[in-house]
Amino acid sequence: MNAKYITPAVTAFTSDFHVDMEANRQIYDHLIAGGMDGILILGSIGEFFAISLEEKKRMIREALAYVDHRVTVYVGTGGTVFEECAELSRYALEQGADGVMVISPYYFNLPDSAVLDFYDTLAGRIEGPLLLYNFPARTGYDLKPQVVLELARRRKNIVGIKDTVDVMGHTRALIQTVKREFPEFLIYSGFDEFFSHNVISGGDGCIAGLSNFTPETASALAKAAKREDFRLLQEYQMKIDRLMAVYDVGEQFIPIIKKAMVLCGVPMKSICARPMQESTEGETRRLEQILKEEGLLR
Repeated sequence: MNAKYITPAVTAFTSDFHVDMEANRQIYDHLIAGGMDGILILGSIGEFFAISLEEKKRMIREALAYVDHRVTVYVGTGGTVFEECAELSRYALEQGADGVMVISPYYFNLPDSAVLDFYDTLAGRIEGPLLLYNFPARTGYDLKPQVVLELARRRKNIVGIKDTVDVMGHTRALIQTVKREFPEFLIYSGFDEFFSHNVISGGDGCIAGLSNFTPETASALAKAAKREDFRLLQEYQMKIDRLMAVYDVGEQFIPIIKKAMVLCGVPMKSICARPMQESTEGETRRLEQILKEEGLLR
C-alpha cells in the first residue's frame, strides 16, 4: 500500500513569542530520527495564523536548508490576503519545498465558484506542486469531491489534498471520485485515527498531529501498512486510537500537543502564540496519565 505518515509540526516560540529556530531544528531532528515520512511546517498546528510574513519567510528558508531533503517537506502558505499567499507559495517553492499546502479561504462562507477561482488562479501564479487543505470546521465550508476533481482537471500542479474532516466517508468519496481519473493524486486524512482506513481505501495516509510527540508509533504504523502486515497495522492503529484521547484533554489542542512533546523529552518550550494558552496543571496531569498508560512516559 502507498502509505505515508507526515507530521504537521508545531512551531516552537521564544519567551517573547518569536519563532525559535534552534528549538525548531531540534523538533525536525526528533521527527526525522523517529522515522516520519515527511514534515509540514506552518500548518494549523504550526500556528501559521500568528506568525508575520517576514518570520514565516525566515522559518521557511532556515527549515528547508536544515532538513536538506532528508524527508519530504511541505509548507503551509495559506492566509486571508491572496497576494501574500501567492508570494509566500512562490518563496517556499523557490527555497526547495516539495510542495505548498494552502487552506481554503476562511472567514466568509463561499460558493464553489469562488473556491474554484481562488485555487485555479493561485496554481497559475506558482511553479510547483500545490496541495489543497480542506478543514471545514475552521473555514466554514467544504471542498466537495467534484470541486477537487475539477481543480485537478484544470491544473496539473494541483497534486493532492489534506482532508481534515471527522467523517471518513468524505475522504472515501474523494478517493473514489478523484483517483479514478487521477490515480497519483495524493489524498491524506487530517486525523490520526483515520490512517488505516485511508490507506486500505486507496488513499495515501495522513498528515496528523499525534506524531509530534510519538513519531516512532506513527512511523511503525506507516511501515506496517507499506509491508501490508495487518497484524501490526491493527496493533499500532489501536495505539493511535487510544492516544486520540490527547485531543480531548483541553479545548485548545495545540498547547496539549506541545506539552506532550516537552513531557516526552523534546528540547523545546511549550509556549504558544496568543490566543492559545499553555496547558493548565489539571490538563497536564490528565495528559501525563494518558502518556504513561501508553508507555510513553516512565
